[in-house]
Amino acid sequence: MIKNIAKKSLAVALLAGIGFAAVAQERVYVIDQRDVVAKSGFGLCWRTGYWTPAAAAADKAGCECDRDLLPKAACEGKPVAAPAAPAAPVAGVKPTGEKVTVAADALFDFNKAVLRPEGKAKLDELVAKAGQIKLEVILAVGHTDRIGGAAYNQKLSEKRAAAVKEYLVAKGIEANRVYTEGKGETQPVTGDKCGKSDKKSKSLIDCLQPDRRVDIEVIGTK
Repeated sequence: MIKNIAKKSLAVALLAGIGFAAVAQERVYVIDQRDVVAKSGFGLCWRTGYWTPAAAAADKAGCECDRDLLPKAACEGKPVAAPAAPAAPVAGVKPTGEKVTVAADALFDFNKAVLRPEGKAKLDELVAKAGQIKLEVILAVGHTDRIGGAAYNQKLSEKRAAAVKEYLVAKGIEANRVYTEGKGETQPVTGDKCGKSDKKSKSLIDCLQPDRRVDIEVIGTK
């Protein structure tokens, strides 16, 4: 049985591009600044959106986190860190989850990284919901559209991530519970819908709006 079945996500997809600095793109688990896998109160490893059984087998933390799901040969001879003692289950505790989609321009003006008043209001809603659960961690994965250079888009996503995290922390969320990751323009969802031209135009900006997004997972229990 998949270990992470015990947790569901409170996911907020905010259509804007931001970034994720605490987890390297190739890692399939959330890693803190000490290069240690972040775990829930139940001793479960937090997975990133890159997690698959095959990717976990290639990740150096795979045998520690998901040994029972990986091919036996993948973990033979590999030392496994002693798992953290899981917290005793508490009667009445249950996972909680909700998913909301918010337009990009509710957070930032186009090509900007300063939160708009409307964006702050949306994040206030997120903070209020996080306050209703026993918060474990907030994971923010950001994306931009393809307009502009790749390096510029990566920087923009990181600046937007910093703005979002800074605001959440100012509202009382512990900084060490907020992890951010920037994807820049590397994971568009529009596919071929908008054609192949990169020439900036209003029609292209409008068409690529779904690519300018950030998925925020608020993970915890009631």
